This record gives sequence, structure tokens and C-alpha cells, in this order.
Amino acid sequence: MRGGRPRPGAALPPLLLLLPLLRAAAEPAAASVSAERSLAWGPGLAAEGALPVRYFYLQAVSAAGRNFSRSPPGRTQFKVVIKALSPKEISRIYTPKPLDRNDGTFLMRYRMYGSVQKGLKIEILYGDKHVARSPYILKGPVYHEYCDCPEEDPEIWQNILSCPSQEPQITKDFTSFPTIDLQRMLKEIPTKLSQTRGAIVHYTILNNHIYRRSLGKYTDFKMFSDEMLLSLARKVRLPDVEFYLNVGDWPVEHRKANETPGPIPVISWCGSADSRDIVLPTYDVTHSTLETLRGVTNDLLSIQGNTGPSWENKTERALFRGRDSREERLYLVKLSKENPELLDAGITGYFFFREKEKDLGKAQLMGFFDFFKYKYQVNVDGTVAAYRFPYLLLGDSLVLKQASQYYEHFYTELKPWKHYVPVKRSLEDLLEKIKWAKENDEEARKIAKEGQLIARELLQPHRLYCYYYKVFQKYAKRQASKPEIRAGMELVPQPDDRDSVCSCHRKKPLREDL
Repeated sequence: MRGGRPRPGAALPPLLLLLPLLRAAAEPAAASVSAERSLAWGPGLAAEGALPVRYFYLQAVSAAGRNFSRSPPGRTQFKVVIKALSPKEISRIYTPKPLDRNDGTFLMRYRMYGSVQKGLKIEILYGDKHVARSPYILKGPVYHEYCDCPEEDPEIWQNILSCPSQEPQITKDFTSFPTIDLQRMLKEIPTKLSQTRGAIVHYTILNNHIYRRSLGKYTDFKMFSDEMLLSLARKVRLPDVEFYLNVGDWPVEHRKANETPGPIPVISWCGSADSRDIVLPTYDVTHSTLETLRGVTNDLLSIQGNTGPSWENKTERALFRGRDSREERLYLVKLSKENPELLDAGITGYFFFREKEKDLGKAQLMGFFDFFKYKYQVNVDGTVAAYRFPYLLLGDSLVLKQASQYYEHFYTELKPWKHYVPVKRSLEDLLEKIKWAKENDEEARKIAKEGQLIARELLQPHRLYCYYYKVFQKYAKRQASKPEIRAGMELVPQPDDRDSVCSCHRKKPLREDL
């Protein structure tokens, strides 16, 4: 599934999920949009594949059949109306206006607050004319996020979401673990890691129910893993697995495969060059995905319609704002004071280096969308990888990324000088790289766009669900014994309030309901 731009006139597959990322000739700005020739595609146009927020894409195309590569002139006239097919069903659906991605494409999001049995009708209009194959009929049932109705066949579910057959980082992570010895982990982890790190959560998933116990004092972030695991289990039947999740900042398993004893497969949100942890998408991107159009403003979808002025109208300086969680960040502020024409850097909160605040000053907090008023973004590690990196890539600015031993789940797919500009760990070449970008504007713009396109592809919300499932699938196949519900574990229940009420067609009714 692509989050980029399709070619006009392309035949779309039934679920509108797989589209080639091809560019058509850019349409002159004065041309008008053809509703009939414009395109619509994406997972939100299919009934299957429930997500916290469903979404699809629109491509403005002219009467001559050319894709717009910038926003169409005048006021955007795309409009989307979503309602239940049956007038007898009351559907609560939040449908904000389509997000203009400033490249001729638009992103439409909608959040369902209840399921519908008969289906949905989605009308996509440009002015008063239907776009592409509108109206789209999604034959029911169509389930909302909190409906506990997992697909029993994982292959069907993965096909619905067009999950990739392989994830390079997953393949790499499991190289050190041809078999997973649950008994060894049960003996070793509670004593070795919970006492030293204190941020380990021991999970067992059995019959699609989730159980856990906390090992250590610092496990409050289990709220993020709980919510993602529950969400995943509502959508697909998970394999039986027993695993240990590190909810702290740093990776924990540093032994090499050829050591005796060898490493054990702890799961973490961040990896490093000298560790063997199995990496999942961070709590930050998963939580923002679960809370899109509800509890957060910075998320992987919303950011795409808030990327600031067009490239030529952005401020030609590099920007950094953040806490003092690494010494190089303080160096950035020093560089900024000495070279204000190239760099605008500020520390917004002091915790680790409070004695430096008097000399370096404290910058005011800045709305994240305002970052993209600047043409260049500096990405510097925090305690580990800076979790803002995915959001910076999705913007419309060039990312200057500090060399780092830390990585998130998608870094394997990125290439320096194609998707971002690399900067030395010491930042000694940062000013040189900013000057290069200013002197090579078109090349810098191209790298920024390539980074944005690959982020749109890899960081689509459904891809996070695919990634989680594939980790558990591969893990389950390597377990040397059956997972068990261990002493001290408690059930993590699915929500049972009125927002979770639905009638799942896959579940047999209880005897008292017959």
C-alpha cells in the first residue's frame, strides 16, 4: 500500500490498497481539477481492516489527465461525506476536512465511534461532482476501533492490510535467536534485568488474551504496550507467545551470539549497534496512532497536512528545540549563538545540565507544526534515539541527522544522502552541512522529498500493526516450549464500556442470547 501518488487512469485493485508510486507530468497551476479523473485509494475505502482512525488518499488530476504536484489553485473543494448505509443505524463518525499535503494529494481521516452492520457509504466530491468511483459502498459489517472482533485467519488479515512479506529489521533482529528458551528466560530475566533495570514487563498472550506482571519499579509505561496489544488482539488472533518487554529507554541485551551464555531476546522500543534487543515501533508512534483525532495533535497522519510554508517560502536556517537530554544539544545552542544566520537552536527544559541554563538561556516551547517554517531540521539523539525523527521526516523540510548507535524499527530502510543528510556524532560538520544545503537548494529539496515519501510509506498506521504482528509471529515459531500464565500475572482486560459495544459476526452468540 502506498501513501504517495498514483498515476492517473490506473486500474485500482478491489481494495484500493496497492498503488505504484509513479509521478505524472506536473499540471500547470492555472489548470482546473477534474473530479472524474481524480483518484482515491487507501485502506479507509475498504470495510475490512479496522484501525483506530481509517484513512485514504486523494490525488487531484486535471481534465488533461495530469497529476497536480502542488495544491490546486483557489479554495480546495474536496469534500467527504460518510454515513451508515442503513437509515436505521445510528453512526457516530468524526470526519474532519481532508488534509492538503501541498503536493496535489490529500489525506482523508475518519474515526468511527461505533460499528455498523449494513455498511458505510462514502461520498467524495470535488465541488458538486463525484470523485473517481464515488460513492464508495463499504458492505458491512464495518467495525470501529473498540469492537473486539479479531480475524481468526492471520493470513487473511495481513492480506487485507497488504502487510509486507518481510521486514528487514525483524529478519536482522531474530538472527541471534534461532530458538527461544522460555525456561532459561524465566530463570534469568527476573534476577538479571529487573533488578538492574527495573523496567521489564513479562507478558503472556494465550488464546488471544493478554496477561502480564511487572518486574521492577519503573514499569509505568506498560500502559502504552497494554493499549497497543489490546488493540491488535481486537483485530487479529495473535499467536500464543511469552515475552519480556523493556519499557525503559535503553536497550538491555548486550551479549553477542557467540558468547556463553548467549543473548536472550528481550523486546525493546529502541535498538543500538551494541545490543541484541528485538525492536518494536516506539510507544510514541503507537500511542499517537491510537489517539489520532482524539487525544493527540502530533501524529503520523495529522503532521502530513501541517508541513508549513512551501519550500521556497521557508526560513533558510536550521532549527532545533528540545530538552537538555544530551550534551551535544548544549553544543547546538552554542553554535546557534555564534552562527545565528545558519542555526536557531534552543533548550526548552533543563534536567540533566541545570547549571548551564544561566549561560545558554531557556527557549520558549514551540508548536511542533511551527518547526516546518524552517527549511532544515536538526535531529540529535536524546537519551536514546530522538523519537521526533519520524515526524520530522514526514514534514516538508530537510532533516540533518546526527550519526547515532541508536535506531528505531524503520531506520534500516533509510539511506544517508537520499532520505536525510548525515552529520557527525560530534556535530563538528553541522554548519558545513547547512551551508551545503543552502548552496545546493534543489538537491536539498530532493532529499527532503525522498525522505518524506519513504516516511509516508513506512509509517502508515496500518504498517505499525503489521510490524507488531510479524514480530510475534516470528517469535512464536521459535519458542522451544509452550507459553504459560506465570505466577503473579494478571489479565489485561479489553474495554467493556458502552464505547466497545458491537455485534461481532465471527463470534457465536452466548446461549442466553439465543
